[in-house]
Amino acid sequence: MTAPTTPPKTAPAAPLVVSADDLVALVSRIFAAAGLAEEAATTVADGLVEADLEGQPSHGVMLVDMYVDRLRAGSLSTAATATVVSDRGPCVVLDAGNAFGHLTGPQSIDIAVARARKQGVGIVAVRHGFHFGTARRYALRAVDQGCIGITMCNTRPLMPAPGGAERLVGNNPVAIAVPTDDAVPLVLDMATSEAAMGKIRLAEKASQPIPATWAVQADGSPTTDARQAIAGMLLPAAGPKGFGLALMIDLFCGLLSGGASGDRVRPLYGDPGIPYDCSHLFMAIDVGHFCELSWFRAQAAAAANRIRDGKRAPGVAELFTPGEPEWRARQNANRTIRLDGAVARSLIKVAEDLHISAAPLRAIADDPSTEKHYAKT
Repeated sequence: MTAPTTPPKTAPAAPLVVSADDLVALVSRIFAAAGLAEEAATTVADGLVEADLEGQPSHGVMLVDMYVDRLRAGSLSTAATATVVSDRGPCVVLDAGNAFGHLTGPQSIDIAVARARKQGVGIVAVRHGFHFGTARRYALRAVDQGCIGITMCNTRPLMPAPGGAERLVGNNPVAIAVPTDDAVPLVLDMATSEAAMGKIRLAEKASQPIPATWAVQADGSPTTDARQAIAGMLLPAAGPKGFGLALMIDLFCGLLSGGASGDRVRPLYGDPGIPYDCSHLFMAIDVGHFCELSWFRAQAAAAANRIRDGKRAPGVAELFTPGEPEWRARQNANRTIRLDGAVARSLIKVAEDLHISAAPLRAIADDPSTEKHYAKT
């Protein structure tokens, strides 16, 4: 009797070096062909490519095919703005109508900042929202206007309670950014899971294993298999602390907006005809209502420098402030992106399905020398 053989693993596609500007242009054309207005299409494309430049590919152009599927199925609106549900001074509720979060997010944080200017704080809760990419970009938008920015969002349940074997809360992200004189933005941007689901999907697309601390199988047992993790549950960061924070974010977003929370938020990668229906919360605090903005910025910069100048453990070359790795990644990228080969091919397919030329990207993807060179790095 012949012993069973283990099928060979599929080798991951080699990464490709792509111009960020070419990628924005291609993704913009894709979304315009799928029904978005030209300006809106460019805004969404900019947000996705920005995430890739910052070393956050789970929030980058890997999402394009899913976004387009939802546009085609009708669960994702082509509207560019949210509508006002209620307006009570510093507190505003918006209905995004299942429009792109990349479009309603800037609108929401700008309203929050405008209210903070008048009354010290502005809070905007958003119902019927859609994925908005990285939370940091909206928090930093408030910082650009002299405010502390806080952004959060809920997702469908993905994580169990500590010791549980049932999805109860999402890996709900939160971002907090403060004004600083430092050249490096000072911003915390974190999911409440040990790793984002997007990172696991990237590993699944590339046929790569994941760390054992990221997720568990559906029965709660450990796994390093990305497919098992997607079918199973994410693990909360810091155990009960991450779970508790995720629960509070879910309640803040869903209940204050009058929108979805818990399992009323649908799977992002589920039936493309069913709205995702998440909820957002945006907060702005006008520093000038509390102290001199210049003094605050100087103190924040000093705190950042104390961290970088802090004593390092053996073998550690540098210490970083929150948000610094993403800033450095963008600075070092020189407007180029190392795009996963599988994601590149997905973009080419979506473009060609919409009768959009993907010639620049296809030329890179079809060049064997390019793939061999970057497969070694």
